[in-house]
Amino acid sequence: MLTDGLKPLLGAELPIIQAPMAGVQGSELAIAVCRAGGLGSLPCGMLTIEQILDETQRIRQATSRPYNLNFFCHSMPAYNTQIHARWQQCLAPYFNEVGEQCVPNPHGASRMPFNHDIADVIEPLRPPVISFHFGLPERGLLKRVKSWGTRVLSSATTVEEARWLEANGADAVIAQGSEAGGHRGMFLSTDLSLQSPMCTLVERIVESVSIPVIAAGGIGNHHDVQQAQALGASAVQIGTSYMLCTEAKTSALHRAAIQGSKGGDTAITNIFSGRPARGIMNRAMTELGCINDLAPTFPYSSIEMGQLRGYFEKLGKSDFSPLWSGENTTGCKEVSAETLTRELAGLS
Repeated sequence: MLTDGLKPLLGAELPIIQAPMAGVQGSELAIAVCRAGGLGSLPCGMLTIEQILDETQRIRQATSRPYNLNFFCHSMPAYNTQIHARWQQCLAPYFNEVGEQCVPNPHGASRMPFNHDIADVIEPLRPPVISFHFGLPERGLLKRVKSWGTRVLSSATTVEEARWLEANGADAVIAQGSEAGGHRGMFLSTDLSLQSPMCTLVERIVESVSIPVIAAGGIGNHHDVQQAQALGASAVQIGTSYMLCTEAKTSALHRAAIQGSKGGDTAITNIFSGRPARGIMNRAMTELGCINDLAPTFPYSSIEMGQLRGYFEKLGKSDFSPLWSGENTTGCKEVSAETLTRELAGLS
């Protein structure tokens, strides 16, 4: 069960938060986790405002238990034509390989930050929990969210980020270890050498802040959950283990990559979106390099890479697909997320 420090905060019965995973899940996965007693999460960063409202309503209709809405809060830089021209030139041989041409699309960025327009729509719903990635929204917007009675979580990848989150209004901090899959939540620095494994990071953050700490990264079974709690974490956030669940929308190619993955098969890359994220190695990462300085800044890299992904996936290849995954895939099971949540909590 959750420690006394976090259960009153989130309202969930179990110390399990399902990590929001844009592109591989919708409300169905979140609902299953909520029904099991965990905190199900809906990734909203790639959804339209209408989709956010629709998916949230589905959760509210299916369960009365608390849920989490997740948003990015990055700044949106201007589209840079010259940077994209260089990136398109770099990728041209791959477009030629499939007999296609890259289509410039300055308005094609698929990840939008949290803003007042989104807040206008979800305010009547007063979501119980909202989590953020890449820091926190500006002060006035955050104050508005907290006025609803909503609890605010955000990811930290260093002690400095955790302290910043506490000082700027977060109710709990998610300590995202370097093992975690998907986008790094780093926002105070771009230096990847500052990233730490979950166990080290949790211990250091617990000693440095007074708000609850949630462990994330490399957690795949009940023993891992217990280990994180022994380090001082009030709860855990788990993503990769849910990716094969029946309610997940993980593609067949992505599922096959996870099933064939080993711990050393993942690496942190910026080529798919412009920000560092951990995924399973594939041709794109091998040939372009995991970190490529030509990649446009987040979220614009996805414009060109998304086109290549579509062309190659039609050929049955995941060569240019972002195969997000944490280092630990041993907990991945083709079962209901409700069953998996209870197993992670040691209830079955």
